[in-house]
Amino acid sequence: MDAGIMKAIAAELHITEEQVQKTLDLLAENTVPFIARYRKEATHGLDEEQILFIEKQYKYEQKLAERKEAVLNLIAQQGKLTEEITASVNACTKLSEVEDLYKPYKQKKKTRAAEAIRKGLQPLADWILSPAEGDLDKEAGRYLNEEVLTAEDAVQGAQDIIAEMVSDQAKLRWHFKEVIQKEGLLVTKVKKDAEDEKKTYEMYYDRKEALKTCADHRIMAIDRAEKEKVITVTIEYDHDRLIEEACAGYTDKAHASRRNMIRDAVKDGCERLLFPSVENEIRSDMSEQAQKASIEVFSMNLEKLLLQPPIKGRTVMGFDPGFYNGCKLAVLDETGKMIAVDKIFPFRKNGDVEGAERKLAGLVKKYDVRLIAIGNGTASRESEKLVAETIRDNHLDVSYAIVSEAGASVWSAQEDARKEFPDLAVEERSAVSIGRRLLDPLAELIKIDPKAIGVGQYQHDLPVKELNERLDEAIMKCVNRTGADLNTASEALLRHISGLNSAIAREIVNYRNENGRFTNRNQLLEVKRLGPKAYTQCAGFLRIVGGEEPLDATAIHPESYDAARKLMKTCGIKELGQPDITFNVKGSDIGVDEYTLKDIEDAVRQPLRDYRDQFDGALLRSDVLELSDLHIGDKLSGTVRNVVDFGAFVDIGLHDDGLVHISRMSVNRIEHPSQILSVGDIVDVYIYEVDEAKHKVALSLLPLDVLAQRNKRQNNHPKKKKPEKKQVTMEDATQRLLERFGSKHK
Repeated sequence: MDAGIMKAIAAELHITEEQVQKTLDLLAENTVPFIARYRKEATHGLDEEQILFIEKQYKYEQKLAERKEAVLNLIAQQGKLTEEITASVNACTKLSEVEDLYKPYKQKKKTRAAEAIRKGLQPLADWILSPAEGDLDKEAGRYLNEEVLTAEDAVQGAQDIIAEMVSDQAKLRWHFKEVIQKEGLLVTKVKKDAEDEKKTYEMYYDRKEALKTCADHRIMAIDRAEKEKVITVTIEYDHDRLIEEACAGYTDKAHASRRNMIRDAVKDGCERLLFPSVENEIRSDMSEQAQKASIEVFSMNLEKLLLQPPIKGRTVMGFDPGFYNGCKLAVLDETGKMIAVDKIFPFRKNGDVEGAERKLAGLVKKYDVRLIAIGNGTASRESEKLVAETIRDNHLDVSYAIVSEAGASVWSAQEDARKEFPDLAVEERSAVSIGRRLLDPLAELIKIDPKAIGVGQYQHDLPVKELNERLDEAIMKCVNRTGADLNTASEALLRHISGLNSAIAREIVNYRNENGRFTNRNQLLEVKRLGPKAYTQCAGFLRIVGGEEPLDATAIHPESYDAARKLMKTCGIKELGQPDITFNVKGSDIGVDEYTLKDIEDAVRQPLRDYRDQFDGALLRSDVLELSDLHIGDKLSGTVRNVVDFGAFVDIGLHDDGLVHISRMSVNRIEHPSQILSVGDIVDVYIYEVDEAKHKVALSLLPLDVLAQRNKRQNNHPKKKKPEKKQVTMEDATQRLLERFGSKHK
């Protein structure tokens, strides 16, 4: 393995090269979750994200090294490779930089410069740029032929060659890009024939913003508005100044009589080729960065959503709201098994509200329902009011929670749902899904395409491959940190377990259906397609509660069972989960490393601990909130439904979620809302503003007096005076270019 690559990765992660080396060795034969959980001694405790970074970065660096070698060989084949070019290529840290250096040597499509070179005018271009004396017309006359009929044609061809040389100069391109990114403005204007009925993009109808401060979510909005032909987008910067700087690098050694001609060619090269190319590259980079940020936000939100803790030991009713088609009800036992389904029609014209209340109360009493999960779609708040009044009027000991129903209809129409509930309508299956989301969010949401869950931003504008890859990684982390009950896990959940795939997951379910419950992890070796290697990777993540081997219920890997038994015997522990446990052994005493020892101790102390228990559960309510109940400054509890670049949406019990803008989250400046909030968090918020006409509520994490004091301090804080811009003269520009790039001919 390339030592230079490992050194670069180690520096990026602030770890040792040995950790990188051992992680890469392990990745050749093992999955990321297995390495993160059961090979901590080798990696010194690296987590999944660090291991994934090492894997991806090593592949990128390998690709970069291969491209460098290929480019150097291609240039060498042209007989143009020099020590300077070799050093420049080898110094590149990005693929784009390598391509910029290769650009002058790359086989061109049919361009004006390529045609001029084909006609034999390259020597004339070189002569024009040289300090040699001579008459231009006379020199140009030497290159006349069947295709170049006049001296003017020859000179024009030479100028075209010089213009392309300007565009192809990598260091000049990098300098222009750096200056434009630092000083340029992104300008948006509404198009005359724009169609934007809802004024979705109104803030971009006439807007200027510095490129360096344009937030990722605004870049995404601008890209979408441009794609929908609502706005035009341009970049403003000092063209003349950059042209002067470019000219300085080409006229410094040329004969004085030809400098104006060179200046014209350089200006043409900048305006026709270099500026548009750099602007496109900057826009592309900004879009790519914004897309990456959106993917990370989506991944983070999905991870938090999947890791919401389950509701244990309670009978739940799934309540799928609706107007004309009624509200669908599904009663589920504590394992998620459907007990009963029904419908009520309280919201139709001439609907039976009293009858709906009676039926709802009857189901709650008959099946001892303790929680009602209400979907947050159409008629959600009307349904919430109905449930709250039913609880109050019938003195029921039951709570309810508003549950996101995003994707429920997607799952309800899938083949797996039809197989499980062939006799139910799609809407009734949705009620089952909504109820299960409260019982066990991970087990239920894992069945649905994550893009249908609704916790992203601009997700339809994101590159599909990169988005799917990142979301798969988030699911992988959540599933394997939580583990799965081997006797109840669905095929959809099992296929995300370390070492398993769809085929093996299907075989595990088939084995369970044919042979009954698993009673021992070793039975996995009897499953078709699941060999010893896959067993090693998956066994520790698959739990059996109430089986033949008590350790099978824990996250302890079978390879460490002997060590676990030694620890329990040495410490006098008779059973797992025994209270007041005291551990008094070292890892070396039982033949394991200290990382494994700690994991064994944790599992022995809390064998059935659920990783998700450390996070906030669903916010349970028994009454309903109206917009008219709100007053500025009121303090409420709410559930974070989505986190985006500019803030977070919080469900406080109204029809629409309230927005906590990033500016109202902390007394100190924060870079992103995810530093403060995560999807699923239960938080206290304060009413900042109520817009009854639009049914919108603005919220604050800070009490309003604290927010006012912070704003006052910020307004009174003296702003730093910007230094005056120094006028750049032609001599300054020449000197700067010479210092930065050297002479054109160097």
